Amino acid sequence: MNDNRTFKLFLILLVIAAICTVAYTGLGPANARIIKGVNELRTGIDIRGGISAIMVPVYPNGSEGRNISEDLSSARRIIEARLDAQGIYDKTITVDATNNRLIIDIPWAQNETEFDPRKALDELGSTGALTFQEVNDEDMYKDASELVPSGKIVLTGEDVETASSFQTDTGAYNILLKLKSSGVEKFSEATARLVGKRIAIFMDDICLSAPTVNERITTSEAVISGRFTYDTAKALADKIRFGALPTKLEPVKVDSISAQLGRGALEVAVKAGIVSFILVCLYMILLYRLPGVVSVFALSGLLALQILVLANFTISVTLPGIGGIILSIGMSVDGNVIIFERIKEELQAGKTLRSAIESGFKRAFVAILDSNVTTIITAVILYILGTGPVKGFGVTLLFGTLFSFLSVITASKTMLRGVSAIGIFKNKWLYGVNGGVKNGAL
Repeated sequence: MNDNRTFKLFLILLVIAAICTVAYTGLGPANARIIKGVNELRTGIDIRGGISAIMVPVYPNGSEGRNISEDLSSARRIIEARLDAQGIYDKTITVDATNNRLIIDIPWAQNETEFDPRKALDELGSTGALTFQEVNDEDMYKDASELVPSGKIVLTGEDVETASSFQTDTGAYNILLKLKSSGVEKFSEATARLVGKRIAIFMDDICLSAPTVNERITTSEAVISGRFTYDTAKALADKIRFGALPTKLEPVKVDSISAQLGRGALEVAVKAGIVSFILVCLYMILLYRLPGVVSVFALSGLLALQILVLANFTISVTLPGIGGIILSIGMSVDGNVIIFERIKEELQAGKTLRSAIESGFKRAFVAILDSNVTTIITAVILYILGTGPVKGFGVTLLFGTLFSFLSVITASKTMLRGVSAIGIFKNKWLYGVNGGVKNGAL
């Protein structure tokens, strides 16, 4: 009986091979990757090392009576959000209420040779007073970096609800600005007066951008366009979105901390992971034969997808995060075991090969769905309520479980259907059933 099962088999194998290749090598030149590969993975503080700093609040004159503990708690939340936006989930930020200070541990940046810890901490601890100001006529043609505050404030950070970067149909990157109700009327009045002129966006006294007003804006949304790249658009949106700290934080002590795991131990861990993966694959092949081979290809695609997500979303890989990856692989193997055992039962009951495969996946689906859904719920809770390494574990577990579920119910199923349509692979012994071999069953 002719069908397209074999075509789908080779298509899935081709897709998996492409995903694995890109995950290993990346896509594009080394200095401008279109898709990052395993060599661009960002490692966490427990693998690479980082900095530990003590930061204290600095209040201007006339700030007596402030609730320092409340300010520090608010600053901690904002700094965590800023680091989360950079994909740094393995940081540790602690409020020392007794001594009125923040203790911050963050990993080295991806390129340590260009990382300035003092500059990074200064950016994290800046008050970030956000203002939108008119540009004086004499400064209209100056570069944004040369602009200084005019004092003619259009909006403040309190008028901004959020900001996010997005890609247009033409491939350009812009920023979508959303205003609170308090800012809509003020912005409408200002943009009506300033059509053809510029409004500068300042963080303290530093101009972040100075777009030109093309038309009057009367709604709560505005688009900031320009020659942005993905990184510059995201950076500007993040600075606008995370607004101002309650007060400036100043680093009083900065220490470099060595890796808790170290490069040498990391290499050992990677080798151990490879050996473990090979042993799992051998076990699946020896126990389930041809379906075991299918599961090996599905697992390979699962690992490659996880690497691509971690590398391209710049999510730091930590020891707990590696644990989440390993756990998701175990869940994928578990799902395949359930399905393959069901298929063996159906074959032993006398069903045809094609019918046994369909029935095996159908009967195992509910159990696999339940286990994956509960794991995803757990991962989401860990991400929302957790901090530092716990959040990193939640992220890798979430993506790993999603990919595991998809690989089991799509890739494995499609490949198994495909091989079962090939004449030489219709022997039931190849599917783990001993005795009662019937060749040629569809």
